[in-house]
Amino acid sequence: MINLVILGAGNVATHLAKAFSNAENVKLKQVYNHRPESLLSFKNFVPTTTDINQLEKADVYLIALKDDVISDVADQLKDNDALVLHTSGSVPLEALNRFKNHGVFYPVQTFSKKKEVNFREIPICLEANTAKNLEVLKELAAKISNKIYEIDSEQRKALHLAAVFVNNFTNHLYNLGAEICRKNEIPFDILKPLIRETVDKLESLTPQEAQTGPALRNDKQTISSHLEMLEPERQQLYKILTQSIQEFNGKKL
Repeated sequence: MINLVILGAGNVATHLAKAFSNAENVKLKQVYNHRPESLLSFKNFVPTTTDINQLEKADVYLIALKDDVISDVADQLKDNDALVLHTSGSVPLEALNRFKNHGVFYPVQTFSKKKEVNFREIPICLEANTAKNLEVLKELAAKISNKIYEIDSEQRKALHLAAVFVNNFTNHLYNLGAEICRKNEIPFDILKPLIRETVDKLESLTPQEAQTGPALRNDKQTISSHLEMLEPERQQLYKILTQSIQEFNGKKL
């Protein structure tokens, strides 16, 4: 049995708590957050605390907090032999160096509290300061996921950058597309099959092979027409993306 305490109450912490509370041979002993209102949704299935000095004794302490506070929160933990982990894609392993046993437990997924996920399909990238700790991490990850990868800090940093492009930036583009639809009284639902097909094609094609559109074809009249429809700040983004597509695919501008 692995005794686990989670520090955090945001999107990642919420989904990890739900997954581990249903995992075999894992005892989720406690969830910590400094704001009591953030812990309300946890109270029906796990003990909680707002006092970091009152953490339960555990085998693993999992810090699932935003990057900027990981080091500060880790510094408040008492020195012990437990395995201390963080879930960040960009914070290096060395941020937890003061602990004898430490590592990284990075689930590569976008999490929203109101959207359920199947953790079995979520890749979890692991790193630890010793081979023994890495084996413990693998055992822990296997309790909730079928996709486990050993990734070092530099690789994880690059992976997180890639994730920002394929998730955060693309979702922002969905927002801009939705804005155009709203302004023209068009249901955004019309675009959802297109979004799904764009992702589905990546099961059989590389992103470069799947690229289509006026930038790839260098349809100058269409590009010019689109630019006329956009506000100046949106025009700049359209031009940058069009140029990037054309340069990446060796097209003449």
